[in-house]
Amino acid sequence: MTDNIKPIWVFIEQENGQIHPVSWELLGAAGRLAADLPGGRVEGIIAGHQVAGLAEQAFAYGAQRVIVIDDPVLAHYRNGPYSFGIAIAVKKYGPEIFLVGATTMGRDLASAVDTRVRTGLTADCTELAIDKEKKILAATRPTFGGNLMATILCRTSRPQMATVRPRVLPTPAPKTATAGEIVREALGMREDEVAVKIARLIPAEDEASIEYADIVVAGGRGVGGKAGFGMLQTLADALGGVVGASRPAVDAGWISLAHQVGQTGKTIRPRLYIACGISGAIQHRVGVLGSDFILAINNDPAAPIFSIADFGIVGDLYDIVPELTRQTKLARA
Repeated sequence: MTDNIKPIWVFIEQENGQIHPVSWELLGAAGRLAADLPGGRVEGIIAGHQVAGLAEQAFAYGAQRVIVIDDPVLAHYRNGPYSFGIAIAVKKYGPEIFLVGATTMGRDLASAVDTRVRTGLTADCTELAIDKEKKILAATRPTFGGNLMATILCRTSRPQMATVRPRVLPTPAPKTATAGEIVREALGMREDEVAVKIARLIPAEDEASIEYADIVVAGGRGVGGKAGFGMLQTLADALGGVVGASRPAVDAGWISLAHQVGQTGKTIRPRLYIACGISGAIQHRVGVLGSDFILAINNDPAAPIFSIADFGIVGDLYDIVPELTRQTKLARA
């Protein structure tokens, strides 16, 4: 690699031939970082089996080159072979910055690669920028339960690694008629060298994916119990959306963790977010600020959720939500 070129890598996460949208969000961020980093260049790295065709999709989102590690051993994600192959590529090509989505896979992988290449890792970032004076990555993340924001610099070790939650960053519009360079790298590991074997794959019982939903109807402590979430589900079904929840509702066992929205749950950017019986602690508000339109329903006119709502209704959600559902069904009929 030419000395004045500083590659910014993005891990292109894929599973069963489907690329996770956070990969495109990170490529957009990498493009913005490259514009502020002298010699900055956007590149991707993808691992798996029969994934060369997937790599070409990255060019539409700004990648100039994609490193492909394609091997039958990588057909299903396992930390050992994935981190082994990617760490070797990192050492060979020497990226300046390496961004990974803070998904279940990404969090597991990033920490292992970080350990193998002996560098620093800033986890769960909400903002990425290039420090104007030092020309290095300034990665910002919440700390102290979301009450403070810390900006972390990796001054000496390389690459500068960071994981970023899905939906924290905007998705760039794909470009047409784009092309780039694909470089193939060998894994360098045989199946008999992998300690972990996959006996069988068991689908998750609750695979709620609220990060990319256009409409989210969420409930908090004010819902009062599990039965209340059935009412919210009816409204969500009428709107064509999904159900979310605040942390108190999840902690109470009324709904699973997969539905949790906020700093300690999932960050969302829907077109419509309806908060029902959610007071709106700062940890929750930061997870929904990217919503296009926020409707808050709460019987407390002083609830903090109203400070970020585009429209608020003060009243009993058990009166309001059924009426919203009825009106929605009438409108659709």
